[in-house]
Amino acid sequence: MTHKPRSRGRGISGSLPISMQYIILFAPVQAAYVDDGSTVTDFLPAERSRGVTIQSAAITFHWPPLPEQDHREAKAQKGGKPLLAPSTEENHMINLIDTPGHADFTFEVLRSLRILDGAVCILDGVAGVEAQTEKVWYQAAKYNIPKIIYINKLDRDGAAFGRTVHEIAARLFVWPAVCQVPWFEGGKGRFCGVGDVVNLRAYRWPEGGDGKIVETIAIDRLGEADSWFAEEIMKARTALVELLSNYDEVMVEKFLELNGKHHDIVPEDIVASLRRCVLNQGSRIVPVYGGASFRNIGVQPLLDAIVQLTPNPNEVPVPEVSVGRADGSLEALLKGDLLSRNAKSIPATSQGGKKLSTRQPMAVISNLEACALAFKVVHDTRRGALVYVRVYSGVIQRGASLYNTNLQVTEPAQRLLRMFASDSVDIPSLPAGQIGVIPGLKHTRTGDTLISYIGASPKLGPPPPVNSLQLRPIEVPPAVFFSSVESNSLGEAKAVNNALNLLIREDPSLQLSVDEDSGQTLLSGMGEFHLEIAADRLIKDLKAKASMGKIEIAYREALLFPSQPQEALLNREIGGKKAKARCTAIVRPQVDGDNDRNVFDDYRTTLLENGNMVTTTTSTPNDLTETAEPWHGRLPSHLTSESLHRSLKNGALAALGRGVQYPFPFYNVHVSISIDPRHELFGNDTSTAALSSAAREATTTALRDAAQGGTAIMEHVMNVIVSTDEASLGAVVKDLNSERGAMGISLDDADATTSGVREDLPSIDLRKVYAPKDPFEGGTSFADQEQAEMNNSSRQRTVTARVPLREMMGYLKHLRSITGGRGSFVMSADRFERVVGQREKILRKELRGY
Repeated sequence: MTHKPRSRGRGISGSLPISMQYIILFAPVQAAYVDDGSTVTDFLPAERSRGVTIQSAAITFHWPPLPEQDHREAKAQKGGKPLLAPSTEENHMINLIDTPGHADFTFEVLRSLRILDGAVCILDGVAGVEAQTEKVWYQAAKYNIPKIIYINKLDRDGAAFGRTVHEIAARLFVWPAVCQVPWFEGGKGRFCGVGDVVNLRAYRWPEGGDGKIVETIAIDRLGEADSWFAEEIMKARTALVELLSNYDEVMVEKFLELNGKHHDIVPEDIVASLRRCVLNQGSRIVPVYGGASFRNIGVQPLLDAIVQLTPNPNEVPVPEVSVGRADGSLEALLKGDLLSRNAKSIPATSQGGKKLSTRQPMAVISNLEACALAFKVVHDTRRGALVYVRVYSGVIQRGASLYNTNLQVTEPAQRLLRMFASDSVDIPSLPAGQIGVIPGLKHTRTGDTLISYIGASPKLGPPPPVNSLQLRPIEVPPAVFFSSVESNSLGEAKAVNNALNLLIREDPSLQLSVDEDSGQTLLSGMGEFHLEIAADRLIKDLKAKASMGKIEIAYREALLFPSQPQEALLNREIGGKKAKARCTAIVRPQVDGDNDRNVFDDYRTTLLENGNMVTTTTSTPNDLTETAEPWHGRLPSHLTSESLHRSLKNGALAALGRGVQYPFPFYNVHVSISIDPRHELFGNDTSTAALSSAAREATTTALRDAAQGGTAIMEHVMNVIVSTDEASLGAVVKDLNSERGAMGISLDDADATTSGVREDLPSIDLRKVYAPKDPFEGGTSFADQEQAEMNNSSRQRTVTARVPLREMMGYLKHLRSITGGRGSFVMSADRFERVVGQREKILRKELRGY
């Protein structure tokens, strides 16, 4: 069989039915279920005890199953009815990533979306499209990831496939292409199977079975027993062909060749048309499937759809890379075009003073064996650090030396693993398009680029400019909550710090800092639940003897007035070596006229980071005036323009990390640092460490000068989306408005539910959306039913508002109490705003303690 490497993942829902049911049906491990907390992908103790996914897990499997799994198929056939055969005999390797669904673990989803080729959005057939589903859907859309929708739990009371299809159109702004129709016995009885709209047949799973035995029924035979269901499948086929004809010219030609006979189009043509529409996201067509994964109904057809419709690694957009200051695609780099076009944007020398050469770009690039992105790091008690990588070009061989271009260090890949959740299998190599694990890397972090280069120096790494090659990094969202961490005794402090560093390396959305006044170690995270899980892992999994303080809000401090120019002269030893440097800094609040983009050149750099702007310049002594002249002289041999600006920037950012009047980082500050290389660089004494220290001292002095006129406290304002029933709507709105200081409250605002993530997309005309009738549904249309539900107290309503983060502390428990347990919410950070009025007076008193 031909093996095509394909990376697959689903990063939308919070459950993991598809991976589990594949394992139950075909994998040689013990059966496991979400409902009883024994799932393979949720292998952390905290995940199993709480019944939620906390960190993403990878499973690699083949579809159709490999020959060594045939014994399971033979075993499944004991009963006279065949196991549902895969739609293709060609074997495909699928890398499945199971990700969390909770909003506090959004970063786990983001770093998984970064490396996926396709996604399966799993919806609850009872709850339908939820707020968190919308949020992650549009995050996936930012990466242009092709998607398939699977409506799960159709065996449960209240499940409504048709209603969910309409919600997909209304809330996700896509055209649902119904490829399966749920089969209820007699139209309103037990959920027993699905109708295949593409192949015009039905699949029935026997009651009480384990899902391994499936009966396939042709459409002509189906009419004898369930004529209504056969008619529904034919109706769905007509709607599917007409929808595809609106966006696929090839389907139009097939349709006309057959004189408009929807049912005569062969399944292969429909699959090909669906695939073209899925890959062309401009069509906004998304295939929809259904099933009940707990009962193993619908899993095999969905795996067929994943193989048939989602792209292989060669069909996805080429990743973006940077080499020095030159940006472009990895493909352009491998061809040598990127270096040729951007020769002037690449520094003339490396950090070691080595001359760069771009005269023969292909000669430099031809020795590049592999390029990969580290997207996740996990600490294993037996195997140490496990670094998950996605290979984008070439092949990583076992034993290869991998150069980390972010940290400028080389580490050996002594072993390569293919993961099966917490289990693993050794493999000899990782080719392009594959996801694998490299154990034992001591330095690599999430977002680092790893390359294998023929002839690379063991100490210096590959030659420039290849040593500066970096794939687009993974963005880490800012933390919004924090808690203090204290060791139980002084002797345990080192062990606790080591455990904290392991947590930070695993999850970069956790951040560690030290309060300079109290000396307390502070752990910051994305939410209350995020920090609860971090504390649980720190104490129970990593065995740290420590205690966590009360969870608090991470505020920011902002300037109200500018400073005067402040000069700092550093002249002391750093690390046992003499260090000397001088620079001048001015700080001021950011204004609308400031540049909103990063600028890099040899004379001036401007960087936006953590809500602050840092501008560094090399110019004349009066550099901070607009008449300053750029300086284009030579730097000391151990310094490059890039390293000089980077050192000054790092020093300024370090100073901005702590406020003057409060222990919170600064926000919305513009720092301008000037250095005159003729008079403020002192030969070999001016190292990068000296420059950073001087910049930090100058910036800190300038911040204190500006703070004499007073500072403001900034707080996170959140976009909050609350889902509740009609009966509880009044109580929810009243609570948000009067008790929590909510702003801009709106009801059932579909645009707001996306929290600004989605692009402007035209709405879908629901009258043109096909969806089968749900059991017990009346004869009215969907639009009429929506109007009728206006007076129905059980109708779900959505409330959208902007609420200060402080007021959302403990909101979930309160929401459940006022809605009888039926309410839920999701929130995302909007922006920082100044605390004013009576709330500011109360907050300042709390922070100062008087």
